[in-house]
Amino acid sequence: MKVRMNHYEVNPKAYETMLGLEKFAASSGLDQTLYELIKIRASQINGCAFCLDMHTEALLKVSGNERRIHLISVWRESPFFTEAERAALELTEAVTLISDGGVPQSLYERVREHFDEKQYVALIMAIVTINSWNRLAISTGMFPGCLDPQPTK
Repeated sequence: MKVRMNHYEVNPKAYETMLGLEKFAASSGLDQTLYELIKIRASQINGCAFCLDMHTEALLKVSGNERRIHLISVWRESPFFTEAERAALELTEAVTLISDGGVPQSLYERVREHFDEKQYVALIMAIVTINSWNRLAISTGMFPGCLDPQPTK
């Protein structure tokens, strides 16, 4: 496997713009575990191995719960997620696959049972941000471990 290009080096301003979006989303007040769940679910849907690898490791460090990590893709069939997490995961799927039906009013209302308006916008921004990172990583050919330092001979 070979990375197509190092987008950090090729266009630093684009990377800085993405980092600004990430910093905003990360400082929005969302619970860190929830933030990582959102990143993992969107990355699963988008097929971004690079981001999926990064964020499963991050969630493991934050929560230490490997079992939940294994079950994120089947959260509907798993008892290990709170109602607020379920609402956020469903919103993540709807926004990630927005052309499949948008965000139905009933979903909006379920999410709002757990999150106020400001938190709702924070959720959307978190979902938008990870979707942007996924598209950047996939388009430039990033893969798990591609940024790891190469071992010396």
